[in-house]
Amino acid sequence: MVLHVETPLLPSGAMATRPGQSVWLKMEALQPSGSFKLRGIGHACEQYALRGARRFVSSSGGNAGIAAAHAGRRLGLPVTVVVPETASARARELIAREGAEIVVHGASFQEANALAQAMLGATDAFIHPFDDPLLWEGHASMIDEVARAGLIPDAVVLSVGGGGLLCGVAEGLRRHGWDAVPVIAVETEGADSHARSLRAGERIELPAITSIATSLGARKVSEQAFELARRRPVEPVVVSDREAVEACLRFMDDHRVVVEPACGASLALAYRAGERLAAYERVLVVVCGGVTATVEQLQRWGRELAA
Repeated sequence: MVLHVETPLLPSGAMATRPGQSVWLKMEALQPSGSFKLRGIGHACEQYALRGARRFVSSSGGNAGIAAAHAGRRLGLPVTVVVPETASARARELIAREGAEIVVHGASFQEANALAQAMLGATDAFIHPFDDPLLWEGHASMIDEVARAGLIPDAVVLSVGGGGLLCGVAEGLRRHGWDAVPVIAVETEGADSHARSLRAGERIELPAITSIATSLGARKVSEQAFELARRRPVEPVVVSDREAVEACLRFMDDHRVVVEPACGASLALAYRAGERLAAYERVLVVVCGGVTATVEQLQRWGRELAA
């Protein structure tokens, strides 16, 4: 059973920064769980079930937990999702809607993650939000779909948190011999562990996540995501919360799809005229989605950040 769907690859006239440039949107926001997470997490859940898992345990207060809950429901296996106290009421509601058990523990993801791993029994499988080769293998399928559509991008723009999407896209590009295609990895200020680590030359841990883009809230990027920049072109970019939210609101008008600020980070770069993307003729933007922000919340953030 394949749990994700093949998503549309759409041209965006609103994002082209110069004549002759084409910007293509891989619409992962249209996955059944609302984000790209279902590709990798669904694949991992399928594989663990084949290996004999009888329950999935996840640590996530957001889209990864929702994807794990969705995958478990589809596969007919119980799911326990450990969320930190900071997980929003909406995220908890969406996880519960998929039929998963929710355990609230700790002030941060790190504490929730530690409890989730401590809960594992002999027939349980742990579903990490971003740091598992099975996830990367599943996420890579989006690039397979791009290749089948006949698009060879000159650059790929995506948001980076813990690095699962980055690792998956890099794996997909490698499969098709596109290792020279640069990946532009975008974060928001206050959730920029990847960019800071690349500048420092070593993985660093943020003392706290201060961005509203909490789905990018990995205080420390995965080792695989950090090492990728040593082997292939990866360019880190950091945008403000305000830019990310404004991009979400503009994207609603341009493409009639709601995404959260974690996705808005990469959209913000795509909307910037005359910067970083101007040199590329065919730009692929991964619209990673996210369902934990409502339209009302985005509008409220827009007003607050503009003040």
